[in-house]
Amino acid sequence: MDVLTLTIAGSLTFLFTTLLTIAGLGAAFILIPVFMALGIDIHTSMATALLLNSVAMIFASWRFVRARLVLWKVAIPIIIVASILSPLGAWVSQDLNRTVLLWGFVTFLLFAAAMMVFYKPKEREVEASFSKQMISGSTVGAFAGFLGGLLGVGGGNFIVPVLVWLGINPKKASATTSFIVIFSSFAGFMGHATTGSISYGLLAVTATASAAGAVVGSWLMTDKLNRRQVKLIIASVLVVVAAKIIWNLVA
Repeated sequence: MDVLTLTIAGSLTFLFTTLLTIAGLGAAFILIPVFMALGIDIHTSMATALLLNSVAMIFASWRFVRARLVLWKVAIPIIIVASILSPLGAWVSQDLNRTVLLWGFVTFLLFAAAMMVFYKPKEREVEASFSKQMISGSTVGAFAGFLGGLLGVGGGNFIVPVLVWLGINPKKASATTSFIVIFSSFAGFMGHATTGSISYGLLAVTATASAAGAVVGSWLMTDKLNRRQVKLIIASVLVVVAAKIIWNLVA
């Protein structure tokens, strides 16, 4: 792979990872088409981008954990329940019209983005109660896992807005989702790694850029941005995800 391609891939990886780390989401959904546009095989692009998600969120979560932003009693049930129900969602999707489902997902994303901008939930005591955290985590995990498997998309797109809707501080919602993305993305990477070869030159450059972007993005989120700004960034990311899905549906 030539130096120019690696330079472009690394630069865009840093840019998108920085932005999406603030929102608590992995950059794979943007990096996959970017890598493909650079002439990289689709399976290699998917495997690499999903691994980069895990790399970035490991670095981001290290800072979030130190800042005590990760809600462990919410995150762990989400990981467990989502892992169980995601295959069920994928199985159910075989008999459903995927196009209709994706349009429904777009509607949800746009609604969630609008909610981020205009809805001001009262911060509830979900964070203070063990039982409430476990119940919230299990419920969100079931929702995100099943719908993520049903639509074949990352559950983080559901988790962040739902946690904010439940009254959880947007910074904690973003940080908690970042921790969850480590596991969901690595599971996806393992699935795609068997179908495509890994370019170690590409991986070395983009993993470095991804780690750097995650460090910058997590620093911005914890130290420089307020709750309102984080919500606006999350809303912007949700709109971008919706726009990308619409483009894929109509193109």
